[in-house]
Amino acid sequence: MKTDILAFGAHPDDVELGCGGTIAKMISEGKICAIVDLTRGELGTRGTDETRRVEAGESAKILGVSARENLGMKDGFLVNSEEYQLEIVKMIRKYRPEIVLANAIDDRHPDHAKGAKLVSDACFLSGLRKIETVLEGENQEVWRPKQIFHYIQWKDIKPEFVIDISEHLDKKIEACMAFKTQFYDPASNEPVTPIATKDFFESLTYRAQDLGRLSGVAYAEGFTSEKLIAMKNFEGIIL
Repeated sequence: MKTDILAFGAHPDDVELGCGGTIAKMISEGKICAIVDLTRGELGTRGTDETRRVEAGESAKILGVSARENLGMKDGFLVNSEEYQLEIVKMIRKYRPEIVLANAIDDRHPDHAKGAKLVSDACFLSGLRKIETVLEGENQEVWRPKQIFHYIQWKDIKPEFVIDISEHLDKKIEACMAFKTQFYDPASNEPVTPIATKDFFESLTYRAQDLGRLSGVAYAEGFTSEKLIAMKNFEGIIL
């Protein structure tokens, strides 16, 4: 499958929280998007890895992504190893994205920054011809994405650019709330976590609103870029 955008998350729900609005917007514009979760999120305080699997499938349907996979890496213990790098290389060569979206470069959960570096390194390695990979019995061709962008998560990282998600915030929130065991539910008897509070739920809106305020739109999601972005002209800029 040839995709336009391949979004990686260290845990199921990372992509939805960090760039769910952008994914929804790109799909609405005819782009082909897929998601790869690195771990099953089995160390999460609330729910189980099985509920995460079901919730991830439901969220994928809400967003309309063409595929979603889980690599089953060890939650809480991501390492930038050859084994993990090659598993990600296989995904990059399988989906052949123009753009890769990855975890925040620095964040509260250590897996997020580790996942960001792991995906970044794998994107480079995926373009090396002397690294041979086989998937489902077939030799894979090399592929290197044109751009790697990192979405913003818990920490208030200053974005290098934002995407206007004004028409897609509702779908982002709906996709996030598909992970119903993880987030705010006043009827739940499970332990309260930092992401299972009413304040965190409301932050999905007010953080997007603040980035929108700064950029002149209603709601936006922010990203950092690994390299300087070149523009052919000023088309697409919201003035």
